[in-house]
Amino acid sequence: MAVYTHVDAEEISKFLASYDEGEVLSFKGIAEGVENSNYILQTTKASYILTLYEKRVNPDDLPFFLGLMDHLVHKGRLCATPVRDREGIILKTLCGRPAALISFLSGLSINKPEPEHCYQLGVEMAQMHIAASDFNLKRKNALSVEGWEELVRQCENRADEVAHGLKDLLHDEMAFLKSNWPTNLPEAIIHADLFPDNVFFRGDKLSGLIDYYFACNDILAYDIAICLNAWCFEGDGSFNITKAARLVQGYGVERSLSSQEIIAMSVLCRGAAFRFLLSRLYDWLNQVDGALVKVKDPTEYINKLKFHQSVNNVSEYGFSL
Repeated sequence: MAVYTHVDAEEISKFLASYDEGEVLSFKGIAEGVENSNYILQTTKASYILTLYEKRVNPDDLPFFLGLMDHLVHKGRLCATPVRDREGIILKTLCGRPAALISFLSGLSINKPEPEHCYQLGVEMAQMHIAASDFNLKRKNALSVEGWEELVRQCENRADEVAHGLKDLLHDEMAFLKSNWPTNLPEAIIHADLFPDNVFFRGDKLSGLIDYYFACNDILAYDIAICLNAWCFEGDGSFNITKAARLVQGYGVERSLSSQEIIAMSVLCRGAAFRFLLSRLYDWLNQVDGALVKVKDPTEYINKLKFHQSVNNVSEYGFSL
């Protein structure tokens, strides 16, 4: 979440007039995230997230994102709900941007996840994968191998401004992943962005997943690899095997991983680290003046990628065949 498009009180009040969600009491921009403009909105009825979809989001993808959220809620999953206006419309326009009102999901993100948080994440992620399996829309992952190649081209000339030798690292890793990316693993809809700030807890109990705007059809185990990168590294850069093992144990409660998925985990983790290294690098090199957004340091994912490059056996992730 972030704020690129600034909206005033009058514009929000006019937007809300087509809903039965009360009158505006307060609203505030949210700086976290990178893709869209987001406001937390308090009305006389409830709290909501107002999202304006920015230029990097393909408007043709929005029915998939919002429809998926609606589908998951109706399947009983812990997910925020797109709100319909009086005419039953979810997707509208505000300040020249596609916009939607989303129910506010209570809970807090965890800054320092413990193994039990990772276990609960694994359980909920698998339940989400299962619940989404009969959703009737599909979306290709725009940030898989082909997308990575394009990002490398866009960033390579300035990559060494961020870290010495990064340009060569990008080219070498791109060549490896293009040659070794698995093509025969189970695929379905994945979240693709389950970082701690997109997972809420109330006390020690997981209360929901948010921000489905990277969701797509891709390798199911790749979603796990993204989480291993996001949840299982400590502040000093070390990999926490206990957290990784608990995350996969939780996932396995609902959906068992095949031996092929486990064997592929090192490559999947390299791909996940590379994907976020590239997107963070692009954002770092192309910061938007005046935007309320916290640009994330890409070097964190250089170090994570190098760890995965050094892995020789899945036991180093705490897994066993």
